[in-house]
Amino acid sequence: MSRYLVTGAAGFIARAVIQRLAAAGHTVVGVDNLNDSYDPRLKEWRLQQLASLPGFTFIKDDICRTGFFHELTTNQPAFDGVIHLAARAGVRQAVEMPDVYLQTNAAGTLNLLEWCRKGGSNKLVMASTSSIYGANPPLPTTEEADSCHPLQIYAASKKAAEVMAYTYHHLYDLDTTIVRFFTVYGPAGRPDMVMFRFTRWVTEGDEVLITGDGNQMRGFTYLEDIADGVIKALKPVGYEIINLGGHETITINDLLGRIETLVGKKANVQYIARHPADVDANWADVTKARQLLGWEPHVTLDAGIAQMVNWYLEQRVWARNIIIP
Repeated sequence: MSRYLVTGAAGFIARAVIQRLAAAGHTVVGVDNLNDSYDPRLKEWRLQQLASLPGFTFIKDDICRTGFFHELTTNQPAFDGVIHLAARAGVRQAVEMPDVYLQTNAAGTLNLLEWCRKGGSNKLVMASTSSIYGANPPLPTTEEADSCHPLQIYAASKKAAEVMAYTYHHLYDLDTTIVRFFTVYGPAGRPDMVMFRFTRWVTEGDEVLITGDGNQMRGFTYLEDIADGVIKALKPVGYEIINLGGHETITINDLLGRIETLVGKKANVQYIARHPADVDANWADVTKARQLLGWEPHVTLDAGIAQMVNWYLEQRVWARNIIIP
């Protein structure tokens, strides 16, 4: 069995990845600084699901901290691979705190790359984002689409991380797979994302805010499909950028309608002005993932939304109090 380092271990996607790795018998060391970028109760809940997993060790620390990776090398044997999921995520918050996003997503990634260069690991899987494709990408979007005109600092910081990773591959032969995620959703998801917001607002009878006219189109991708793709991306590839995205598209208005049906309540909707960082449509061409990784999404949108809603209803006692940014 193998040893893996997972950064951002208390994150939404990391929980599912770590559970799969542990179930396969691998040893996993997870690191997370448990910051307050969103309500930490969600991170605490995720960590509780991981605490009893065989072979899993959690380290509360910050990849941006000078000395962290030196201490990791001193205290831990070498790793067969690193899955880099640590990031400040969220399009709108990045506009308000650009320095924080650049520090974590770019400088933190540089620290990780230096650790890899010095022998920490020769396999890197790094999370990136479909936001990198900017305002009007061709649809469905392939990896060859323009990614040099991001609309906000979040995407710009992830582009910086991608470019640095390529440099380390070129200079030091670091085997690198960059996976660009398309609108991930599922149980215990981030509270700034539309799936969590709509489920919470409809269930609790709160006003539902929709930016723009609600006709924006998205290719939502279920959490477990993403986790499967991330793990398959651990195979040696040299350097590749690969889209991971769902196979069904839906408008924001239609999404709300499906959640209303599952919850059994009608929403009180207010349409508000669109944020300048929002895009009209976003979904992936996953031909490359299918060819290189043998990956494609399997969870239907209806099944995934039901899982999200059921999780919220089961955890409602505390989840109803989660702060929505």
